[in-house]
Amino acid sequence: MTVTLIGCGCGSLTGEARAAIESAELLIGSERLLKEYGGEKAQIEAVTVSAITDALKNTDAEKICVLYSGDSGFYSGARLLLPELAECDKRVLPGVSSVQHFAARLQKPWQDWRLCSAHGVDCDAVAAVCQGRPVFFLTGGKTGPAVICRELTEAGLGFLKAYAGDDLGTERERISEGTAAELAEGDFSPLSVLLVEPAPRPARRVPGIPDADFLRAEKVPMTKQEVRAAILAKLAVSPEDVCWDIGTGTGSVAVELALWCRAVYSVEREDAALGVAEKNRIRFGAWNLRLVQGEAPAALSALPKPDAVFVGGSGGNLRAILETVHMTNPVARICVSAITIESLHNSYTVLQALGYETEVTQISVSRSKPAGGLTLMLAQNPVWLITGCAK
Repeated sequence: MTVTLIGCGCGSLTGEARAAIESAELLIGSERLLKEYGGEKAQIEAVTVSAITDALKNTDAEKICVLYSGDSGFYSGARLLLPELAECDKRVLPGVSSVQHFAARLQKPWQDWRLCSAHGVDCDAVAAVCQGRPVFFLTGGKTGPAVICRELTEAGLGFLKAYAGDDLGTERERISEGTAAELAEGDFSPLSVLLVEPAPRPARRVPGIPDADFLRAEKVPMTKQEVRAAILAKLAVSPEDVCWDIGTGTGSVAVELALWCRAVYSVEREDAALGVAEKNRIRFGAWNLRLVQGEAPAALSALPKPDAVFVGGSGGNLRAILETVHMTNPVARICVSAITIESLHNSYTVLQALGYETEVTQISVSRSKPAGGLTLMLAQNPVWLITGCAK
């Protein structure tokens, strides 16, 4: 038995693929592809790996073609079928992918695009456009171009330039362009793709943005530069992490986290703090920072599971907050800041009781200040960072 996996491209087969179909004894694929390319040949409608392998086991045909839309190497079911064909002679014939076809229609090179699938998988569109490159979204199901553009608009990115392509390679092909906010109101085919220009962000730098760069508000606390840098180091934040920032204040820690990870959910109960945190979010292009008004731990119930959590303020609910984090994800990395001995003791005791491997670091910072023709060193209040990691 020889099985050929064919990417049917966007409306046109390659010559090699067409020859393989003409010589095949049996075609397997979706109803749409069989109707378009099957003709009078024997055919079986099957799209899942199990259905296709069952069809292969129950046929006497020796030359079989399995048809896939687009390119067999671009978010295709061919990836899952190939390991199941170990005992067959097999080959793969790629087709023209939707990203190639769309780039040609837009007359844009695509080698620098970030490629994301929103077809049947979780896709964080805001995080995707924050990576500094145009993003191509392969859409489908309930997540079409309008849904993605609404998500971007709600994050404050409605001004981004976007392009949508419907039914590429068919007589119904349509190209739409506008801002994300404009396309969020559009109506698109189930077979559509989307290209969004990257979100503006400052040049990436190591953690520890100068304090003077942040907007401040009276009586709204802010974690100092040196401590912020240490917090990110203690949390060991990676690009794919989801982080919580509890008691965000001016949003300085949340902003720095957002510039390094996939998404940050920042909880704050005070209106004044939320107002200045939103201004800093926009100031630094931290579009993947979501501000949540409320009091922890109640406000944490609707948030996605975190990989890392910073607690900068607890409102007296520290034990309940840490217990909630532990129940949500017992292996999440935790860092609590404390400026009083009582808070230090409470944090350490609770993390120990929850079974974390716990460490305490004291940070004492002094900064220079001109005094006449001399320079003084002024001490800042010492801060303790209490970290907890799963054993």
